[in-house]
Amino acid sequence: MTTPPVGADTEDTGRFPAVELDTPAGAPAPDYLRDGHGVWSWLYTTDHKRIAIMFYVVVLLMLFTGGVFALALRVELLTPRRTVMDAMTYNRMFTLHGVTMVWMFLIPSIPTVFGNFVLPIQLGARDLAFPRLNLASFYIYVTGIVITVAGMLAGGTDTGWTFYTPYSDSSPTRVVPVVAGIFVLGISSIMTGINFIATTHMLRAPGLTWRRVPLFTWAIYGTSIIMVLATPVLGLALALVGIDHGLHLGIFDPAVGGDPVLFQHLFWFYSHPAVYIMILPAMGVISELVPTFAHRRPSSYVAIAISTLGIALVGFLTWGHHMFVAGISELDAVIFGALSMFVAVFSAIKVFTWVATLYKGQIQLRTPLLYFFAFLFLFVFGGMTGVAVATQSLDIHWHDTYFVVAHFHFIMVGGSVTGFLAAAHYWFPKMFGRHYSERFGLLAATAVLLGFVLTFLPQFLLGNMGMPRRYYSYPDRFQWLHVLSTGGSFLLAGAILLALLNLLLALRWGRRAEANPWFSRGFEWLTPSPPPKHNFEVPPHLDYSPNDYTLSEEDARDRAFTR
Repeated sequence: MTTPPVGADTEDTGRFPAVELDTPAGAPAPDYLRDGHGVWSWLYTTDHKRIAIMFYVVVLLMLFTGGVFALALRVELLTPRRTVMDAMTYNRMFTLHGVTMVWMFLIPSIPTVFGNFVLPIQLGARDLAFPRLNLASFYIYVTGIVITVAGMLAGGTDTGWTFYTPYSDSSPTRVVPVVAGIFVLGISSIMTGINFIATTHMLRAPGLTWRRVPLFTWAIYGTSIIMVLATPVLGLALALVGIDHGLHLGIFDPAVGGDPVLFQHLFWFYSHPAVYIMILPAMGVISELVPTFAHRRPSSYVAIAISTLGIALVGFLTWGHHMFVAGISELDAVIFGALSMFVAVFSAIKVFTWVATLYKGQIQLRTPLLYFFAFLFLFVFGGMTGVAVATQSLDIHWHDTYFVVAHFHFIMVGGSVTGFLAAAHYWFPKMFGRHYSERFGLLAATAVLLGFVLTFLPQFLLGNMGMPRRYYSYPDRFQWLHVLSTGGSFLLAGAILLALLNLLLALRWGRRAEANPWFSRGFEWLTPSPPPKHNFEVPPHLDYSPNDYTLSEEDARDRAFTR
């Protein structure tokens, strides 16, 4: 065995180094949190786990920022007329809420945090395929946030997060820096997606065939395909909006021969698949924790894996159902509606498989599983309303009303946030080597579901009664529903804060976690908690299926490491 020369670079490959130079013979490797000290050891790291933690901090900051914007909106809507802000401030506020939540939290949250941390370990790799690219994606993500926030501080924009033309071409607000920031955020997404795809193809451990790849990795892989294929279209559309706004070229302005419907096609070609960028990773989390807490292998591994790819691919063919009132032909509307309903078949496959996995399982009701039940209710409810808005005759009535707001919050926010919180609790012992309080975890999970339902169920009723979305004022008869929705939003915010505070306190006072506290058969639990810098002290040989509960924990470990 050859020892690398001093100073040799071992960071750019996901393969295991021949010798651990910094670890004495026979001594266990230090965990990734203690391998290197000081701020600079974090800022310059290429360890996927440390980069995941840095993403974690910034993503939570964006969740807090977007949540503050949302609470300000709900306070304003307590009364039918002005409550705390004027109309222009309200327009800017809901735009910045949407921009922050969609592009700074929902899209990057699970892939950059838990995908970054867990995916290489599940594949038996020591890191992602391109560690430096991974670090660069973090700094580009932060740069995009800084540019967007600069636009916010300079006055923000009032176009809504969809930047619909021709208004975004002529808005008196700061459109250009905001779309420029989102453009930069898109570059980070593309880099992350390329890294995950390359890692999944090239760095799987010996024995880990495609039919043994963990289901969370399948979800991140499918999400990465969408990121790489769809995000350039968003970048193109927003770049054209910025150019149109700054130079008045009239690309989308019908007054000078432009076509605003073209922008809608470009925007929704990305933004409807982006719904799956938000929800597919959450589905991957669910697909991992359900077998763990049922102590059963998935009812159908193949069905979940194939449905993941089905959602990723067919999702590109459904953007037109956002444009039923934009003047598309009846034939186009029928085709887009049918394809939108077809995607629901893949989602239903996942739901039935999860429920079937629980059947006759040895269920342990822990905090992550309670978030699964919250996810299941919100996702199924939101999915059924999605089938409804994919029906042209119904969508014409509900288009641009609070019904649509409630629908996409049930899916995009309800599903994604409960999936994010499920992952945060499920992998917390793995990431930090500590246990949190189950009592407060269960309380927070229950409050999250109640707060969410109380916030958005009234909005379904408002939309069905004809209340348009984004309106600053409204008739007096709608006030009681807005009051309920505002109360629910504060309950939801308090519940999320309680959940995060429980995890934060556990970092200092939580009892130490075992290597595999859930007795899972997931591959990531083969490592210590927290893992060492290079994930495994010995390269694993993963020639058995993940979540195989016919194997004991000792047999699984022996099979992975004894050769």
